[in-house]
Amino acid sequence: MTRPVIVWLRRDLRLADQSAFAAAAKSGPVIPVYVLDDETPRHRRMGGASRWWLHHSLASLAADLEKLGSRLVLKRGVAADVLADLARETGAAAVHCLRHYEPWWRNAEKALKAALPEGCTLERHDGNYLMPPGSVTTGSGQPYKIYTPFWRALAQHMPPGKPGAAPKVLDAPDVWPESDSLADWALLPTSPDWAKGFAEEWKPGEPGAADRLDAFLSRARLYEEQRNLPSREGTSRLSPHLHFGEISPATVWHATMDAGGSVETFLKELVWRDYAQNVIAQYPDYGKANARDGFDRFPWRDPSDEAVARDIKAWQQGRTGYPLVDAGMRQLWATGWMHNRVRMVAASFLIKHLLVDWRVGEQWFWDTLVDADYASNATNWQWTSGTGVDSNMFVRIMAPLTQSEKFDAAGYIRQWVPELAALSDSAIHDPESAGKFVKGYPRKIIGHKEARERALAAHATIKT
Repeated sequence: MTRPVIVWLRRDLRLADQSAFAAAAKSGPVIPVYVLDDETPRHRRMGGASRWWLHHSLASLAADLEKLGSRLVLKRGVAADVLADLARETGAAAVHCLRHYEPWWRNAEKALKAALPEGCTLERHDGNYLMPPGSVTTGSGQPYKIYTPFWRALAQHMPPGKPGAAPKVLDAPDVWPESDSLADWALLPTSPDWAKGFAEEWKPGEPGAADRLDAFLSRARLYEEQRNLPSREGTSRLSPHLHFGEISPATVWHATMDAGGSVETFLKELVWRDYAQNVIAQYPDYGKANARDGFDRFPWRDPSDEAVARDIKAWQQGRTGYPLVDAGMRQLWATGWMHNRVRMVAASFLIKHLLVDWRVGEQWFWDTLVDADYASNATNWQWTSGTGVDSNMFVRIMAPLTQSEKFDAAGYIRQWVPELAALSDSAIHDPESAGKFVKGYPRKIIGHKEARERALAAHATIKT
């Protein structure tokens, strides 16, 4: 009798171009397993928005597996222990998985390899990125720290290999192990259900990812021209599907690479995912530690201070008095996602206008984004704050009022800050300066000039 093999799933919830599934399907009966492990990541357990997405993505994958005569086994606990026990119970010959590079998953893979029973091997495969992190190096064999040379080096290896098809059938084991009920995991919010708007915006799962890619193809050639306009549907909105592995980056690359126009700008942003993984492979603590030591002395305002806490809450709730910032923060809360240009403006505002440590914002995004990715989230926040290995200079302070007008955000503001909807295009970016004081909308919590001067003075203290 052929021994079964286990496929350990994490952020790779698809069947097409999934090398762990492809290898397992050739080996014998396949037992797909997802382990909800909140203990191994510790403080990096998934946030609320990600858990909403996970519930629906797992439900979608389970339905797809059933069409192949298979099923999805759900377990909860420490992944290495659960999988080792399951391997003993089922007599599995191997555990197949895609490599993950978050520090806790790298540790879990080592622990699992040591815990598996004799005769059961851990088979790791690539497939979550365009190229395996660490494989693109300088002439001296060192990993890149700066994005632009990293992009140039990786581009020499593109396009990636053609994506593989989904298995047509997965042999089932003679006896299926017991599985948890997805509903019992209580991944969805109930009291209150703050995710009501998510379902209107998103369709988690592999079919939803394919639909999102198809919708983007018609405008991919205009990416450079439209990506910074929050009032337009110019971005791909593929980030949560890529994060949860519902579609492979190779699939996205091959589908878009011949779109023409300015599609290369989009491909460069797809490479940014690889770059971010390259960074955390070198700096596992990148989500909590400044890459530039000088910022360890930066005089951030104390979040425990009542006034600072009030400013942070105003930022979180989209009530800063800066319409573009407020629109972005409200879009985030309502949909679990925020337009990329607005993310930069909102992050810069927290860091430089409010002088709040970037890690406070990173943690808020971790809990509220459906695409909350450890590497990308940390890399983007450290880029904005000037603390990263490759980052914008701190003294380059984004002006949210100017950004709003420059990128024609009037329609975006009307959608997410409806109390300002009646204002003209000329007044809506900065109602206060236009003398338009709208009932229910707050005054600016700090003036731009005052905030800029305070930020520059704070930065000057660490230069000495």
